[in-house]
Amino acid sequence: MAEIPNPETVARTVHELIISGEELPEKYIYKGSDAGVLDASLPFMDVPVIDMSLLTCPSSCAEQLHKLCSALTKWGCFQAINHGMSTQFLEQVREATKQFFALSPEIKNKYKREDGSIEGYGNDMIISEQQTLDWTDRLYITVSPQDRRQLKFWPENPANFRDVLHEYTMKLEDVSKVVFKAMAKSLNLEENSFLDMYGEDTTLFARFNFYPPCPRPDQVIGVKPHADGSAITILLQDKQVEGLQFMKDGQWYRAPIIPEALLINVGDQIEIMSNGIFKSPLHRVVTNSERERISVAVFCFPNSEKEIEPVDGVDE
Repeated sequence: MAEIPNPETVARTVHELIISGEELPEKYIYKGSDAGVLDASLPFMDVPVIDMSLLTCPSSCAEQLHKLCSALTKWGCFQAINHGMSTQFLEQVREATKQFFALSPEIKNKYKREDGSIEGYGNDMIISEQQTLDWTDRLYITVSPQDRRQLKFWPENPANFRDVLHEYTMKLEDVSKVVFKAMAKSLNLEENSFLDMYGEDTTLFARFNFYPPCPRPDQVIGVKPHADGSAITILLQDKQVEGLQFMKDGQWYRAPIIPEALLINVGDQIEIMSNGIFKSPLHRVVTNSERERISVAVFCFPNSEKEIEPVDGVDE
């Protein structure tokens, strides 16, 4: 029978590990099948950039819809610009994230994840002693609907964190609706096809990610390869430091940074709704030894009571 992990070991974050000055624990050494290619110098993916302001313009939407369909069929993701948020506001979101993770462990641990919960501040939930841990600290919180927010996990430091996150959430709800409609139209479906199955009682989760400099980026991974269980995921990348990579045809590619863009990827739910036409991509995050990195991912989940299946009219 596996030994139950020591609670102190479970609770300790990467930040606390670094402060302690200890050598890199074995549990962070990644042994996945792709462990030999934790390379930050791979080729860039040629994922299209979609101008969202043109998706609702009759004279120009056809070209953008074609690009969108191509992006989601080949890569499962795209870069969205002109999404209704200024570069100044996106910088506020990034800065609030950086300021939170720069706080002392004592302050951050006020928002610590509770046993049996995914919400709050911490790192990987330890399920087994054999588990390899990601080199990242996270703050994971429900942001929508408002009546499901657990404000005890919403930082009050920096002072503007809650207001910025609330505004960001409201704007992303608008972005997601435009994306769902555009995805349907790109497949020549009725524009509300995906939205209707997505439902109204939906949930958005935000995950704020902090990747400290890592002493062994050739052996330690920021986030293990995975696909998202969401309908779509909306990511605000660090505007300077790379790390996100996507797999296509058995090869890893680097996601380029476009500071004013949101990187939006398909999750498993849209892959099902599109009958496999749009792909939920495998992706991971690699580390580096010199610079810290942050990102903010918002996961859009459908109504949990809805049975998700291919929408009417989608080709088989």
